[in-house]
Amino acid sequence: MYWSGAAFCIFLFITHTSGVPPVIRVGALFPKHTGKHSSELAFRYAVHRLNRDKSLLPETNIVYDIEYVSRFDSFDTVQKVCRLVQVGVQAIFSPTDSVLATHINSICDALDIPDIGRSTHDFSINVHPSQQYVNNAFIDVIRYLNWTRFGILYEKDYGIINLHQLSRSIQAEVHMRKVSQASYLSVLNEFKNKEIHNIIIDISSDGITALLKNILQQQMNEYKYHYFFTSFDLETFDLEDFKYNFVNITSFRLVDIGDVAVKEILKDLEFFGRTIFQESDANLYLRKAVTIETEPALIFDSVYVFAIGLQTLEQSHTLYLSNLTCDDEIPWNGGLSLINYINAVEWKGLTGPIQFKEGQRVQFKLDLIKLKQHSIVKVGEWTPQGYLNITEPSVFFDSGSMNVTLVVITILETPYVMMHYGKNFTGNERFYGFCVDILETISHEVGFDYILDLVPDRKYGAKDPETGEWNGMVAQLMKYKADLAVGSMTITYARESVIDFTKPFMNLGISILFKVPESEPTRLFSFMNPLAIEIWIYVLIAYFLVSISIYIVGKLSPIEWHCIHPCDLDNITIGNQFTMSDSFWFTIGTLMQQSSDIYPRATSTRIISSIWGFFSLIIVASYTANLAAFLTTERMINPIENADDLATQTEISYGTLESGSTMTFFRDSMIETYKKMWRSMDNKKQAFTTTYEDGIRRVNQGNYAFLMESTMLDYIVQRDCNLTQIGGLLDTKGYGIATPKGSPWRDKISLAILELQEKGDIQMLYDKWWKNTDETCTRRSTSKQSKANALGLESIGGVFVVLMAGIIVAVIVAFFEFWFNFQCNENAKSLQKNICRFAEEGHTDSECVYIPPKRSFWIEMFEELRYASWCMNKQKKPELTQICGECQFNHGTMD
Repeated sequence: MYWSGAAFCIFLFITHTSGVPPVIRVGALFPKHTGKHSSELAFRYAVHRLNRDKSLLPETNIVYDIEYVSRFDSFDTVQKVCRLVQVGVQAIFSPTDSVLATHINSICDALDIPDIGRSTHDFSINVHPSQQYVNNAFIDVIRYLNWTRFGILYEKDYGIINLHQLSRSIQAEVHMRKVSQASYLSVLNEFKNKEIHNIIIDISSDGITALLKNILQQQMNEYKYHYFFTSFDLETFDLEDFKYNFVNITSFRLVDIGDVAVKEILKDLEFFGRTIFQESDANLYLRKAVTIETEPALIFDSVYVFAIGLQTLEQSHTLYLSNLTCDDEIPWNGGLSLINYINAVEWKGLTGPIQFKEGQRVQFKLDLIKLKQHSIVKVGEWTPQGYLNITEPSVFFDSGSMNVTLVVITILETPYVMMHYGKNFTGNERFYGFCVDILETISHEVGFDYILDLVPDRKYGAKDPETGEWNGMVAQLMKYKADLAVGSMTITYARESVIDFTKPFMNLGISILFKVPESEPTRLFSFMNPLAIEIWIYVLIAYFLVSISIYIVGKLSPIEWHCIHPCDLDNITIGNQFTMSDSFWFTIGTLMQQSSDIYPRATSTRIISSIWGFFSLIIVASYTANLAAFLTTERMINPIENADDLATQTEISYGTLESGSTMTFFRDSMIETYKKMWRSMDNKKQAFTTTYEDGIRRVNQGNYAFLMESTMLDYIVQRDCNLTQIGGLLDTKGYGIATPKGSPWRDKISLAILELQEKGDIQMLYDKWWKNTDETCTRRSTSKQSKANALGLESIGGVFVVLMAGIIVAVIVAFFEFWFNFQCNENAKSLQKNICRFAEEGHTDSECVYIPPKRSFWIEMFEELRYASWCMNKQKKPELTQICGECQFNHGTMD
């Protein structure tokens, strides 16, 4: 493995002439970046532990200098190495970057300075396991898994394994792709389309995090996929999203974090990190307190290997100081001895047993680890001597080939789950509906068979507040009597605390089902509806008030008085046009927007007339504007509009399904309106229903409102036009598939639901079961009634009543006018007869004129009607058409 660009270089400066000097100066080269590095922490801690322990170098202290170099600037790296060489370099720990390692190794090779790092050249010590052995380890695992077709993702040609050697050593179809973080998604999609399910991943630690996210995006975290990571740091990554999907993730590890000695070192390392960097979060340097990355572990072991080599050399040799420079290129005489002693070290460090042969590490142990449902577990190990040893072969069994049969419980609820009762239907064929279709689709996507049956007590599941016991499908899942529960089951907090739910396949809320209110009966005088009754009364009062005001003002104003016969100077007579009757006639004519032959002359009367005209304009315009809406819109008598109206009244009963999520919602709600509704329902035990069908039946009977889920309500109102939804949603929630706590099927089914939603399959199933035109009723659209409905006699018949009433009143008034005029004429005739009688007796000199004979009132009226019907176009009528029995008179005419 390469160490992510991390590297360090240790230099030894000797100040003593025999054995190992009391002070050894160590230098280290680390890559430049913004913060501290876990490799640097491990290096500092290793030196600190050596100086504190004194078991290896009792009379020697190690001090260090640290230089930071850029992995892209080899010239600067060489300059810093040469600058440290001038003070007496005895050993160098080269970086893992191939470019920098090559430059540094060339200096070490020229000066005979031991190079402890990743290099395979002369005068080098490679603490990392030999690539040849690592290749053999991966080849053994691939052969054990019997991979005949797999893909390889790699970022660099010099990764942990030799890709070309691996591909040549295995007889299989290999697809190799060089990738970067920008191309992860496209390559994964290519492998998915080609159905390449076995993939070897040889990329950096930073790239693994991004790759895992892309695997989730492509939904390639299923049991049929197997990912073999070359990184030894798999335990440091977050695999929470992969744990319960049966996805196969395998890797090797070099550090056995279960070893007691390793745990103690890691604990001390965490404490040291907080002390030296004066920061409270040591996780800045270690991914987790219970583990460590391979890179800092190798650095820790490298320092100890160097110290053990010095300890062995001290017993038989003396290190002599040499003044070396890069310019002179004079080799160091003691370098060969030091490299031989280091090469002979045998020790067990953080990365396990360490032994070298010709500078290459040939003794180590690789633990084979695999992701299981709850954690990463060790399933085998590989050593150069014993090769591959699988301790748990069962974990590699392909679960996709198993015939998994799940027990699924449900509850009958139209249209979610319905049942055929014929004898020809058995097993799962008995059930059909929306949820059954979803279950069938998911079973094919995830890969399982199922046995579908009804829950015994026919309840969804609610908690008894007194005993704390659950019933229904929730209880069956809690007792592990079923693997899944499918139906219109609402996801709630209480249920989620005892069982698990998948992602919701349908979102909904609680609403009110109520019978369609009856239409308001059309009144004969509907044309009066645009104005309230009090407005009509106020208009009538204003009419009388204005009429009387005009009469009074007209009498007081001298301008309204004028001469009746201005040419008759002998008889000057003045008159006023605003009599009481004319004032009322003028006011009503203005209100009806009709002209009359009366026109105000005075300023005062004109002011009153103008204000009355403005008042009439506003009243008539307001009336006309509202008249169309009141006559064309069908008005409903709706006693309730929302939940608040339902809670404040007592005439309409209401309830919900017993032992359902809706009942639990009202029971546990803290909103005052819903608490009040729950108290009302709880006091009336008959408010609850055992089935939806019972609640719908009670709503159709009238005077009852049923609280239910909006999706079920939508299904009902589309098939029964006598029912409707009142108000909006009281809450928001979703339907999900329930599983027991910790079930491995939850996440897999959730992913399948998300996929079905994205493809639109669930929406198509919804349209199939909800909007089937063969079953839905035709509901009249209220938005188009104003255009489609014509006005009937029941809407404007009152206008004809008013017209007829006016005609009748006019006829009656005309009758009384005729009668009054007839009486006046009869009185005048009687007076004239008396005058003639007095004239005949000589009492007076008055001339006697002819007086027509007295006739009956009804004969006179009959004559008037006969004349009106026969002589319609004549302007004059005869005054007398009868012939007296005693004498005959000429017919006179009267204008």
